[in-house]
Amino acid sequence: MATTPSPRLTSLSHGGGCGCKIAPGVLSDILRSSGAAGFVPPQLLVGIETSDDAAVYRLNDDQALVATTDFFMPIVDDPYEFGRIAATNALSDVYAMGGTPIMALALVAMPVNQLPLEVIGAIVRGGQDVCRAAGIPIAGGHTIDSVEPIYGLVAMGLVHPDRVRRNADARPGDVLVLGKPLGVGVYSAALKKEQLGDAHYREMIANTTRLNTPGPLLAALPGVHAITDVTGFGLAGHALEMARGAGVTVHIDWARVPLLPGVEPLAAQGFVTGASGRNWAGYGAGVVLAPGLPATAQSLVTDPQTSGGLLVACTSDTVQQVLDTFAQEGFAHAAVVGRVEAGPAQLHVG
Repeated sequence: MATTPSPRLTSLSHGGGCGCKIAPGVLSDILRSSGAAGFVPPQLLVGIETSDDAAVYRLNDDQALVATTDFFMPIVDDPYEFGRIAATNALSDVYAMGGTPIMALALVAMPVNQLPLEVIGAIVRGGQDVCRAAGIPIAGGHTIDSVEPIYGLVAMGLVHPDRVRRNADARPGDVLVLGKPLGVGVYSAALKKEQLGDAHYREMIANTTRLNTPGPLLAALPGVHAITDVTGFGLAGHALEMARGAGVTVHIDWARVPLLPGVEPLAAQGFVTGASGRNWAGYGAGVVLAPGLPATAQSLVTDPQTSGGLLVACTSDTVQQVLDTFAQEGFAHAAVVGRVEAGPAQLHVG
């Protein structure tokens, strides 16, 4: 008897990857109306006040716990790769705080009547293999029957309290370095419409499954002041969070921003996610786009990155050490992309 073919994972979800994030403006309204700022113990070094990548809780003079969670719907149809991408993305928040992962819990929500059990198993196996590569166990988790497939992790790590790197500590005079090229959202939009070539698909998988292991090494450099990872709000959104958190003006030199191969022509053909437009609607008032930028610049600077690169603010005399650290960890496209100046909390892209 013939078996019913498994549906494409992306056909079961209304969004994919970090493009599933609630729009930044809507999220701000939700947090304001929820009274989210509650009890804050003195041991809580990083909470929700600066829209940072993870919470950090001081355990003692030498250790702080980094805790985060991240999950989303499929960005690709291959179940194993979906699991790998989701796990890599979740662990990135620990690395972005300067932490080293120690353990994870799996979050699994699946339409069990629509997906074969072996497909769900492949998703979980992908996450397990990434955690194994990071040197940590998946020590538990939670599962539910869901309308859409969702996978992710609760991730925990350790960091010395003096090496916590928030997104809000950039200083005037700092230089900005980006660890990975942009364009994952554009690739995902083309993939969903079956218009992404094999070579670009391989680039997408390689980019989104590369663990942001430079994080703790960068945090050990005295000249590194701030780190964040560029994910669902795009480069513009996360750079603007850095600007607002530190009360500075951030400048992005668009010509120096690394892009994945073929991303500009794909964006010009209209392969742009809905999240890009929602991002601009949510924070565009805080962004100044210089005249003469390419027509695709707005779409690409707001392009939601799934498992994107680290954005590092460091002193000018630390830049080479930062680039060397990225290179030794296999990040060949890390590049200087901007600077930090005294001024109003804005982002300028030119």
